[in-house]
Amino acid sequence: MSVVVYPGSFNPITNGHTDLVKRALNLFDHVVLAIGTSAQKDPSVELRDRTTLCQIALEEFGDRVSVEGFNTLLVDYVRSKGARFILRGLRTMTDFEYEFQMAEMNQSLDPGIEYVFLPTSKECSFISSTLVREIASYGGDISQFVHPAVVKAYSRTD
Repeated sequence: MSVVVYPGSFNPITNGHTDLVKRALNLFDHVVLAIGTSAQKDPSVELRDRTTLCQIALEEFGDRVSVEGFNTLLVDYVRSKGARFILRGLRTMTDFEYEFQMAEMNQSLDPGIEYVFLPTSKECSFISSTLVREIASYGGDISQFVHPAVVKAYSRTD
């Protein structure tokens, strides 16, 4: 069975993330959505809550997708899943520069792990978790960018 690990903070999971998972299932038998903790990103929503939202947003894919949290080196986590592939989405040239650097670093740690880069779909290329959080923080409508469960979780209650 071919397995790909799709790491990220998913804070929150967006339609862009979901689209990438759907497209990855055309290439792999199983996608592990791996929610990591990062010192550079403020996890304003707890890992447990992000995991639950991701599971709800991806339930349409059944047992071909699993959602887990991790707090280790990515290459160690990928190995622990018996995977050889890491999936990353690319929206912009800035994404490419960052992801390419991360790929080179991780491949120097484990040359047996390959990266698979997929460009985002045109319909999702402008969606970012950061922008979704900002819109939600001002009470804006995020329903066109995320699953209804995410809308409910991120809605302000003033």
